Amino acid sequence: MGLHAVRFVVDPGSTVLFCGFLAGGVALGTVSGLTPGIHANTFALLLAGLAPAVPGPLSYVGAAMLAAGTVHTFLDVVPALALGVPDPAMAASALPGHRLVLAGQGREAVRLSALGSAGAVAFAVPLAVPMTRVMTTAYPAVRAHLPVVLGGVVCLLVLTESTATAKVGATLSVAASGLLGLVALDLPAGGPVGAGSMLAPLFAGLFGAPVLLDALRGGGVPEQAEPTVTTPRAAVAGFALLGTLAGAVVGYLPGVSSAVAATLALVVVPGGGARGFLVTTSGVNTANAIFALCALVALGSPRTGVLVAVERAGVGVDLPVMVAGVVVGAAAGFVLAVTLGDRYLETVGRLDYTRLSVGVLGLLVVLVAVLTGPLGVGVFGVASVVGLVPVTVGARRANLMGVLLVPLAIGA
Repeated sequence: MGLHAVRFVVDPGSTVLFCGFLAGGVALGTVSGLTPGIHANTFALLLAGLAPAVPGPLSYVGAAMLAAGTVHTFLDVVPALALGVPDPAMAASALPGHRLVLAGQGREAVRLSALGSAGAVAFAVPLAVPMTRVMTTAYPAVRAHLPVVLGGVVCLLVLTESTATAKVGATLSVAASGLLGLVALDLPAGGPVGAGSMLAPLFAGLFGAPVLLDALRGGGVPEQAEPTVTTPRAAVAGFALLGTLAGAVVGYLPGVSSAVAATLALVVVPGGGARGFLVTTSGVNTANAIFALCALVALGSPRTGVLVAVERAGVGVDLPVMVAGVVVGAAAGFVLAVTLGDRYLETVGRLDYTRLSVGVLGLLVVLVAVLTGPLGVGVFGVASVVGLVPVTVGARRANLMGVLLVPLAIGA
């Protein structure tokens, strides 16, 4: 029996073009990740509207979207740490990341987040196949009882709040955001780009605008210490694994966001403090991007805003190309988080918070108008008011995911 040589033929032109699309995706993810209030979904929806006019294969556009979304999961913690930092006297009620910044450990926080995301990639690769089998086997039962499952998630979110006042605030947040979702999700979007989704103004208003409004009265970024990670490696790995497993569930369960999954995961495994919260949340966020792709292949249903935009752009499922987008995005995201995070904290600490926040709010309004038209701007305004509810009463922002949980539970 003779041996036959196998040759792999690579088209240099296609390779260069593909790398260019990936580089563009990384650049977009960097902009969205480092711009407070702007989510990767916003850029993905913008690309979805422009995709027919982009020269090149649609599969490359899809890979660029996925690269952007993955980079965003590594970088979005940076503006969250830098903006809205309260005065030191309010440190006890600050968010976990802000408590680290107030203690001068912001640079360590950036690295913990990057390690959580990188750990999620490392764990998700070997877990992708077995977790996909488990979740696809369980999914028919979950789907059949989806209202009960989602109702249970909402109850856990409310009941695990730390105080009676926060429980009331959580209930109001779920109810208000849920009602907003019922009214606004199916409204027609009439923006020039024609992205056709109210997700952009809803999420920008619920989760972006309140952070920027908080920044108007923030205390600024104090001087930060050296970026030494004090958490033991085993603990970092453990929280990253926890985030990965939670992210796998999120990838298959509609309506449950990364923030919701991280919150519930840390209720099950408490004791990590602010550092454990950062690692776990970042792990969930990045793992979700990976497992949602597995869910798309296995179930044919997009579970993230980025994948919804990919589907809306008419991109077919080309798994090797899509995986390449995620892998390149993860590698670039880790490097960018470590190299740009410190400079970002230092730079933003010197800026005028009022001008920065007002400028970014203006940019959000423009993007929403381009994507969804005047009606979308109105939805953004209402969502911004609803987004202030949990902040005002001291409840978790994750309760605002009622915007999807309630409509899905009622319509399932």
